[in-house]
Amino acid sequence: MLARKRENLQTLVMLWAGRSAIEIATAVRHGEVTATTVVEEHLHVISERDPRVGAFRRVREQAVEEAQAVQKRRDLAELPLAGVPVAVKDNLEVAGEPTRGGSAGTADSPAPQDHVTVARLRAAGAVIVGLTNLPELGLTAFGDSAYGIVRNPWNPARTSGGSSSGSAAAVAAGMVPIALGNDGMGSLRIPAAACGVLAIKPGTGLVPGPADDWDGLTENGPLTTTVADLSLMLSVLAADPALAEAWRTGRRVDPRPPMLRSVWADDAEVWDPQPPPDSPEPFDLRVAYAPQPLPVGLPMDKEFQAAVRAAAETLRVAGHTVVEHTRRLPAWLGHATIATWLCRSAAAAEGLDRRSLERRTRSLARAGRVLAALKLNGVRGRERWRAYGADQWFGDADVLITSVLATIPPRAERWGERGFLRNALANVRFAPAASPWNMCGWPAITVPIATHSSAMPIGVQLVAPPGGEPHLLGLAAQLQSAHPLVRAPGYN
Repeated sequence: MLARKRENLQTLVMLWAGRSAIEIATAVRHGEVTATTVVEEHLHVISERDPRVGAFRRVREQAVEEAQAVQKRRDLAELPLAGVPVAVKDNLEVAGEPTRGGSAGTADSPAPQDHVTVARLRAAGAVIVGLTNLPELGLTAFGDSAYGIVRNPWNPARTSGGSSSGSAAAVAAGMVPIALGNDGMGSLRIPAAACGVLAIKPGTGLVPGPADDWDGLTENGPLTTTVADLSLMLSVLAADPALAEAWRTGRRVDPRPPMLRSVWADDAEVWDPQPPPDSPEPFDLRVAYAPQPLPVGLPMDKEFQAAVRAAAETLRVAGHTVVEHTRRLPAWLGHATIATWLCRSAAAAEGLDRRSLERRTRSLARAGRVLAALKLNGVRGRERWRAYGADQWFGDADVLITSVLATIPPRAERWGERGFLRNALANVRFAPAASPWNMCGWPAITVPIATHSSAMPIGVQLVAPPGGEPHLLGLAAQLQSAHPLVRAPGYN
């Protein structure tokens, strides 16, 4: 009997695991499948796949009961994420669950209530199936902590990136269609690029940030496999229904009938998102591309540079004005960014028992305390970049294309057991192109576009000035239309 049940469940898994969030929610709203069935199938997939990946710190079996509650909601037909399984990075509060932040030194007491972004996902009908792993306190771009190593679904010998390590890996491995993470120095875009999925770091103020937002550096945001899902999830997180369809046109889209009562914001109505039957619409922007934007001394993989050029050519063919950006990022910005990172590391570790922290965390925090004492905290450089430096360097383009990473992901190992120098050098060499846009608070998105000769995915980064999220979503949709997603081998 048990074997037959497992066989039946395996058959059902093929129906919904791997589907987009919009496809799942549409089917649940229209009564084609129940939220309970969808969640049970995804929990089964997690049980099969996560031992190879290590994406989850905790899988929530009570998600089945919560799916049953979603199915009974009187507003089920109005929920944009009805029955959609979602994974949440374990530095955001989920009611009743400890928020460990990848550290054995944090409290194991359950959170009294959901973070506002988690609450918005639940209000939209999503079901939290688990909490995902991250490096201790989200300090580095590698997916290891006291709770294990998050391995890249494309190659388990390599890291998934970080710090939204488990969230990106869970989406890439088809364990969930969407996941929630956050980005303080590239922590959404780095693992998304490493794992071949999409992620967007919103601009300052669009989505409520985490409790510790690193003095305004960190933004919460979505990870998905389709731009349509990315737009929809961002609209829910931002309580802004006009973003749900921005991927089609590259601009904010006013809600259209048929209308539903909104879960995004009070007294608003939204268009019922449907599976996208067509391609994004044409529109015209000035797009710059920078194959090698890094300061002198920081190399960029030649294949990553080629991917940036390929993305630019794709957008030129789509009708955009495309120009090359040849200037490199200023060296002083790199120094300010590293100082900011180390000083924020010290602040994140403050108040925790140092004996419970990893060697890496202790060394990063120690370096940050020294810099703070010397008043070399990066504040002046950050203010300079945010006030006018980013504008001057960016130029007159609407959007800039760069690579997210500079090299393929390093080995998946216990980097937390290593000291300051090895971690600092490895982080800077791996992903130096993401953090400038946290320093000024501009939105940025990553889109998988190619496969490296190492068989790892390549993601390009698109950056826009404040308010440019719709442009980023529209361009990402055009890129994905021309370069369809390739799933990690073995996780189709």
